[in-house]
This record gives sequence, structure tokens and C-alpha cells, in this order.
Amino acid sequence: MPTRVRSFLLQGVDASLCEIEVDVDDSAMEKQIIVGLPDTAVRESLERVRSAMGNAGYPFPRGKAVVNLAPADIRKEGPLYDLPIAVGMLMAQGVTRDNAGGLDPKRSLFAGELALDGRVRPIRGAIAAAVLARQQGLESIVVPADNAGEAAVVEGIDVFGVRTLTEVLGLLSGHLDADPVQAPDVGAMLQNTASPVDFGEVRGQEAVKRAIVIAAAGGHNLLMLGPAGSGKTMMAKALPGVLPPLSPDEAIEITRIFSAAGELPPGKSLITSRPVRTPHHTASSPAIVGGGVVPRAGEISLAHNGVLFLDELPEFSRDVLETLRQPMEDHVVTIARAHASVRFPASFMLVAAMNPTPRGDLAPGEVGRREMERYLGRISGPLLDRVDIHVEAPAVPWKQLSAEPTGTTSEQMRAQVAAARDAQAQRQGPALTNARLSGKELDTRAPMTDDARALLGEAINGLGLSARAYDKIRRVSRTIADLVGNDVIQADHIGEAVGYRLLDRRV
Repeated sequence: MPTRVRSFLLQGVDASLCEIEVDVDDSAMEKQIIVGLPDTAVRESLERVRSAMGNAGYPFPRGKAVVNLAPADIRKEGPLYDLPIAVGMLMAQGVTRDNAGGLDPKRSLFAGELALDGRVRPIRGAIAAAVLARQQGLESIVVPADNAGEAAVVEGIDVFGVRTLTEVLGLLSGHLDADPVQAPDVGAMLQNTASPVDFGEVRGQEAVKRAIVIAAAGGHNLLMLGPAGSGKTMMAKALPGVLPPLSPDEAIEITRIFSAAGELPPGKSLITSRPVRTPHHTASSPAIVGGGVVPRAGEISLAHNGVLFLDELPEFSRDVLETLRQPMEDHVVTIARAHASVRFPASFMLVAAMNPTPRGDLAPGEVGRREMERYLGRISGPLLDRVDIHVEAPAVPWKQLSAEPTGTTSEQMRAQVAAARDAQAQRQGPALTNARLSGKELDTRAPMTDDARALLGEAINGLGLSARAYDKIRRVSRTIADLVGNDVIQADHIGEAVGYRLLDRRV
């Protein structure tokens, strides 16, 4: 009679149930096969399982063994099925019994890669597996010890971390008296975002710091334009230090994405600070957006609830930049394949930096202007339209460079951002920043004076701005008003927001 062991399969960042059925027939000719759309790594599981069981002192089936991975119409990938296949084979041969007094395999979920000597190696997606086990009403999940802390973040499920196949059999037989991994205090683990650079170290650039405060306060996209050496990259590195700390739900969601992508740092059970991703300009579209035969998260999903920093923006491929347009508006990305479509979260704050020309500075006169226009032409108008704030970062004069830093610090900026975020949370809830407000929501949550409305109309008509730019200005104005504690948008708030449409006026 076939035995059944529960495991999981990853679809994007979510896990769905995968049942491993093992049927052993000792009277048939020796043969072992895996069915159920396995990839190469899954097909090779049989050889790893054979060696791991043998070296651990357990019998491997001598007759015919059929392993079915259900549902059979979804492709399975990776070595995470090694452990449940081994457990299924041992159960099929009677090595472990359901009523032996140990862990109940019918109420548990198993996942892990096996080494040839029986050690259990870490896998991707353990936290998603724990969420699935809880949703399925199971009692426990058995994962590699290296993944146990990550899975234990999920409340309501017993997590057992194992290092060898022998430990797994000890849990099932009751010979190993092991306690579940203690769930960590997620709230205590979270901390303010640390950054390697403090804005107090940045000489000059107070206007850019002001734009960064607005961007961080409202979750707005930001583009810095200036010559080489003006501090654009340095300020981008300092940006995490002014962003609000993660909430527990945000931290768990980011950890799920990193775990599913295999990007969770070794020994780290939870991402405790907002991610900042800095892909190189040679990165391909699948690397930025996500992809693959079995889709995986790209840089924009790894930057979820954090920052995607694109340095030297025009040097990125035009195709790569155009793929950002839909995720910037919808905050999700859908990867379509013949067998399935997978959605990845992609609510990120885009921060980009660029020089005015390929050589890094701007030549004087008409020649320089044409050169800058050609360079800016590498970036499409619709993409620039989706960036809320364009700000110029001019070269810093020698007097400021040589003087002691006296400008705004990260601590001061962080306090301003926190106050504005509190105002937004009271008005529209903690999950909805000003940058996410729809046009209809702006009508009710971003009221403005008659003078402000008239000024906005003059700016739209005079600069020929698009309807998208109109909403961007209203969102940025709403944030500027929040920074000074105003419920109603004033004319000076509109004037400052229009000033941040720099490239709309130059292109």
C-alpha cells in the first residue's frame, strides 16, 4: 500500500501542498522512478536518497519503487524532496510506524536536501512552508536545522530542526525527545535601519536632502541629476538611515521573498531592516524583474518594502528600464509562463542617479545642452513621468568641501519622516503612503486652497504636464503639507512640488 508524506512546492513566494506518494513492490524487478513533472534536481533525488539511507544504516527498497509528486501537472524543482522521499520509503518498508509514539507523519510536513552521508542541508522557502503547514492544520514541520529559526518565525506551528536523517527517524519513532524550536520575538528583533553613511557627513546638498526627506516621508520615487562627484551615490547609501523601521508583518513578508529566492543570509532567520538593492547597469531584464523556467523573484521584488537604487540610470538597457513601468504603478509583477503565471510583490521606492552627460559633467553652451538632451533621451518619457521627484545635485564648491560638516543629519531627517508618516497613518492607515494614493483618494485626502489649485492649473498648462504628472504633483504636495503639519495643501506646497518636475521642464 502506498505511503504518503506531505511536503511543499514554491510558486513565486508562496507555498502550495505537494504530496509525495511512495509505492514499493518487493516482488517486482528492482527499479526506482519519480513521476509528477520532476526537474533534473528532483530526478537525481533517488541517488542521493539511496546513498544517504545506506550510509545512515537504513535499507533501500530492493524491488520496484515508484515515487509520485502530486499534483502531477505542476513542475517540481530543487532538492527539497530528498527528505520526504526518504521518509516515505522508510515508512513503506515498515522501518517507522505511524503509532510508534513519536512525531505523527500524517500531521507533519517534511522538507530538506540530503547529503550522501545522511546530513540534512538547508533549502529555499522554509518560512513559506511553515505558513502552508499552519494553513493546512498540521501540527508540525520538519526542516533542516539551518532553516529552523526562519520557519519558527511563523506562529501556531511546531518547528523541528534536524541535522541528519537519523534524527528524523528518532523523532518519528519517539526515541529522540526533542522540543520544537522556540519562536523568536519578532518585535524585539526589529530595529531602526542602519546605514553606513550619515547625512551629516554629506557636504552641502541641502536641497537634495530636502527632496530625500520628502521622498522617504511619502514613499515617492526619486531621481538625482548632477555631475560626477557631487555625492549622489553617497546620499543614496545614507537613505536607509531615514526610512521608518519595519513592522513585524513587513519583516516576515520580506523574509519570505528572500527565502524563496535563496537570498536569505546564512544564520539569519528574519530580515530586520529595509532592503536596499543596487543592481549593476549590465543586469538583464529577468535579473531585474524576475523570470526563469520556474519563475523566481528579481531585484524589484527583493527590494519590496525597501529601495531599488539604479546608479547611472541611462546606462541601463532601454528594455530593462521599460520593464519597470508596470511594477512602479501596480506594485506587483506577473511572470507568465506556459504552465502558470506567478505574481511577485514589488512595492519598492525607486531611487536613481545619473550624470548630465556620458562624460560626467556638462559642457558649456549649446553643445553641452544638446549632449545632455541626447543622454537624457536614453530614458523614455513615460518612465520619467513615473518618477515623482527630479532633483538637481550640483557640484559642491571647494569652500563647502573643505569646511566642517554642519548640514542636516540623518537623525534630524528621520524625525521629520516619522512625523509625516504618523500623519499619513492617522489619515489613511499605516499601509497606505501618499505615493500610493489613487486619483479618487487624492480628491478627498489632499484638499487644497483656491490659490494652490490655481497655481497647479498654471503649472500643468504652462509646462504641458501629463495627467500622471498632475497626480504625482498632488501626491508630493500632500507629503510636503504633512511635513509641516498642514491638513490642507497650500500654494507654496504646490510650488515646491512643481519644482521637482525638473526633467519635465528640460526635456
